[in-house]
Parts: sequence; C-alpha cells; structure tokens
Amino acid sequence: MRDMEALYNEDIRNEKEIITTEDGSITLYSKEFNESYHSPKDGALNESLQKHVLPAFDLHKEKTELTILDICYGLGYNTLATLYHVKKNDLPIKLHIISPEFDEALVRSLKDFDYPSEFDDLKPIIQAISKNFHYEDEQFKIEVVIGDARELLSRLAAKQPSTHYPLPTTFSFDIVYQDAFSPKVNPLLWTREWFADIRALCSEDAVLTTYSTAAATRMGLHENGFELHYFDAPDTRRSLIASPRCIESLEWIDMALKIERNPNGRSLRDAEIL
Repeated sequence: MRDMEALYNEDIRNEKEIITTEDGSITLYSKEFNESYHSPKDGALNESLQKHVLPAFDLHKEKTELTILDICYGLGYNTLATLYHVKKNDLPIKLHIISPEFDEALVRSLKDFDYPSEFDDLKPIIQAISKNFHYEDEQFKIEVVIGDARELLSRLAAKQPSTHYPLPTTFSFDIVYQDAFSPKVNPLLWTREWFADIRALCSEDAVLTTYSTAAATRMGLHENGFELHYFDAPDTRRSLIASPRCIESLEWIDMALKIERNPNGRSLRDAEIL
C-alpha cells in the first residue's frame, strides 16, 4: 500500500519547468510527478493530434455529435487540438467535452500559456476556460471540472450528481482521451476499478485512446470488456486504442494469448494502492 503523500504533493504542485518539444510546441515538466505533460520527443501538439484526436475522429467520422472525456485537462492540448481539428476541417460536429483536473492554478494560468500558432483562433475559448472552467457556443460545450477525477467518474457511473457536476438525463462517452500522468507515478488513474467506471460511461462503439501500452494498462482495460488494438501514428511511438467492439481496421491484441503466455500479468488494483 502506498503513502498517499508520496503520490500527490500539493506543496510542490506549482513547481513546473518549461520544455520545448521536438515539434516546437511547449509543454511543462511537473516536479510533483517527475514527468512532463507530453513526450518531448513526440511533441506536445503532434502527440495530441496523432495519438488521440485524429484516430478517434477517424473512427467516428459518420457522427454529427460527440461526447468526449478528456483525462485530465492539464495544459488543455487534447481539448484544444480537438477544436482545432474540427475548425480546420470545417466538420459539422457538435462537441461536448468534459475534463476533470485537480490543478486549479494551472488551468487559471493557461490564459497566458505560450500555445502553438495553430491555437490562435481559439484564444477566446482559452480565456473563457481559464476564467470560468467553461465555454459554450452553438457547436462546442467544454466543462473543466476542478477536483478529483476518480470522484467525478465514480459519481457519474453510479448516477449520483454532485455539487461539482449536475448529472445529465442521458449520458455516455463516445471518445475517451486516457492521458493522465503515467501508471508508474499516478496509478490511481490506471486501476482496474478506474477503467470499470470509464467502461460504465462508454457508448458501445466508444473509442479510448492512450499512450500507455503497459501490460497492467492492457489488463485493466481487458478485464473491463475492452477490445485492445495497437496504433502506430506518424512520428510518434506506438500507442493503444481500446473499444467495447473489435475495430477491424486496427491491429487487434489477442489478450487471451497474452495471458496464456504470461499468467502472472496483473492489472493495477485500488486495494494495492489506497
């Protein structure tokens, strides 16, 4: 069992360093987690587009409305890259994006963050989110929910509204960007129980994208009924796409065979962390 103070340290949460990634976009390095928010090699903007936005939208190209869970908001790249993609390609899609984030000071600071020029047209949206944690127009609704991501998802999965988030009448995610800090440093957002809540909130053709291909990640998703697929995007390292359905256009992972070959492989468990 881990010491929770070793997982999260609010005293150094504001200690972050600026990093210029290989595609020229800026990210930050968190001293609290001893990790950068994006892969310096893959590039902050490139990683968001290639590992998350483009494959997810390609697999939902026929839809005119999408509900997206962005775990976690962080610097906002995944949400903003989503809006950039939709605007750039003039896609007739209505979006509802929900993104938990526990670092309120970080979100408030993003009005002054040095985003790439691709996000210039999104500055009014960035300003609104930094100030109110909310933006809405006829096409986009974005809600950054400040607080514990686990509590938010647990309540949504159990259909229990909270003071932080009123429960919609009907609710399911079409896309999940599973992009928290890594399982090594932030295991609470990678456990079997965490993925159970996500699965309970997913549509039957939902697409979950994640950079983590770790065995524990694959096991946690598999144990909750997700079919797993490797994804190789241009100029990035291999990533993972999961869905309740098998996606024929992607490289399917035979988890039964993986388990047979490695019967000791395990998912992360809440009971071993909390």
